[in-house]
Amino acid sequence: MVYQPAAGARDLLPLDVEKKRWIEDRLQQVFHRWGYHRIITSTLERMDTLMAGEAIQRQMVIQLQNGEDDELGLRPELTASIARTVVTRMANATYPQRLYYNANVFRRTWESRHNRQQEFYQAGVELLGAGGLLANAEVLLLVADCLAALGLREWHLILGEAGITRSLLSAFPANLQDKVRSAIAHLDRITIDTLPLSDKLRDRARTMLDLRGPSTDVLQKVSSLDLDEEQREAVNNLKCLVELLESEKKFPLILDLSLIQTIDYYTGIVFEVVNDTESQARVLGRGGRYDQLLGLYHPQGENIPGIGFGLSIEDLYQVLLSTQQLPQATPTSDWLVVPETASANAFAFAYAQKLRDSTDLVRVEIDLGGRDADAIRQYASDRGIAQIVWMKADGSPKIEPLR
Repeated sequence: MVYQPAAGARDLLPLDVEKKRWIEDRLQQVFHRWGYHRIITSTLERMDTLMAGEAIQRQMVIQLQNGEDDELGLRPELTASIARTVVTRMANATYPQRLYYNANVFRRTWESRHNRQQEFYQAGVELLGAGGLLANAEVLLLVADCLAALGLREWHLILGEAGITRSLLSAFPANLQDKVRSAIAHLDRITIDTLPLSDKLRDRARTMLDLRGPSTDVLQKVSSLDLDEEQREAVNNLKCLVELLESEKKFPLILDLSLIQTIDYYTGIVFEVVNDTESQARVLGRGGRYDQLLGLYHPQGENIPGIGFGLSIEDLYQVLLSTQQLPQATPTSDWLVVPETASANAFAFAYAQKLRDSTDLVRVEIDLGGRDADAIRQYASDRGIAQIVWMKADGSPKIEPLR
């Protein structure tokens, strides 16, 4: 029998890990520079935590059962877990809280493809306790800084506003709102044309389908709709954000008020980060504002504003493969210390430790015996090791440089 990983899981070999860490390390440096601190939450969550407010679809969650008959699930994303942690474990925190994560998530997929991936890696941030223009702009500019740190230039941001889109849908009959929403989310003009809508509402739905493109055009189209005072204020806030982002000239921006995320807890801006270099667009990350999610976990139901994003490490990996920036080999050792006799073993370990105690990272291997001198040299050459230390029985080292 040949043992394989579980369906949907996979192993990362040392070079895969090195490439993954190259991405993660650069993202982490950006998070640190912006004042964010890492948080690690439980991989396992209670299902009632994940299902709070119907934020996540139950069929997405890989469920487990413990001995006490509690329903548990592997986290399919991080925002709900962080929201729970903040309101239950950080009650006296000073806001805003800037948190970041680098973690695996698990999502059940129902596609027919064999061994469809179910474990994914994400890195992202949550900015909690701050609403408004500057918080929104910070998170979007932080996205741009992350991709710049990875050397990615060919990408654009698709920006929507869930609050505006949701309020525009409220004009439709309650029994048709879900169908109109689904049709808009999938850009399905045929469904819009066949639904039992008045001419005025059908025109409204068609306009909503076309609320995508250059910001000036989209803002003009949405302003032409019959908006109430609250909707006009939301549109004006979006206009101010767009003007601020475009003044920074960090990335191309597409405004898309038909953008509706699959996770339903977003209350304000929503966005997708899309790569431009492939024939088929690849979504590198998603995020948005969720000002009511933390209230679902708060003992007094207090709402705390939040906004964040998650970047897909796998998708970033695939895009970066073509740039030749990722490591092409695992790091080589700097030294191989070889005890020539049994009485030199202790001296060899002591000398190796002395080398490792350098203020810089020095990789040192001990030869474990069973090879003659030629085989040792061949091993060192094959592994790209720079120097061999032949340790004599009296503790004196003889250094042989190989390159």
